[in-house]
Amino acid sequence: MDDLDEISHRILRELRTNARLPNLRLAERVGLSPSACLRRVQELERRGIIKGYGARLDAGRMGIGFVAYVTVGLDSHTKAAQVGFERAMERAPEVTECHNVTGVFEYILRVETAGLADYKRFHTEVLGTQPHVSAITSYIVMGSPKDMRG
Repeated sequence: MDDLDEISHRILRELRTNARLPNLRLAERVGLSPSACLRRVQELERRGIIKGYGARLDAGRMGIGFVAYVTVGLDSHTKAAQVGFERAMERAPEVTECHNVTGVFEYILRVETAGLADYKRFHTEVLGTQPHVSAITSYIVMGSPKDMRG
């Protein structure tokens, strides 16, 4: 249930764009006094709506030149197979996101590596060695005109 009013939504949009925005400027942008704005932000944090703050990183400067979204199908739909796969993905530093989804396959991964050779190694040595993986499809990111991840 969404019990947030429009001002709270505006606060969240502003913080999503720039989490380091000083409270005074945030208050101006959302039309509140600084003290009222600070109370709102603290309440959003207390309720767990704001779970934390992060930094946007320059992937290229970090040596990441290759990004792929990968769909993974499992041959077994048991809890043990899913838990085993999810634990393996938690240990894989190349996997920056792992989502269990409905549909034709069980998982969508976001995989970031330095280049194609590193991705091939991950594909073969990490995904290819998981016991219940039956299908892997890679979608290579060629550009990201919109990316709102923190």
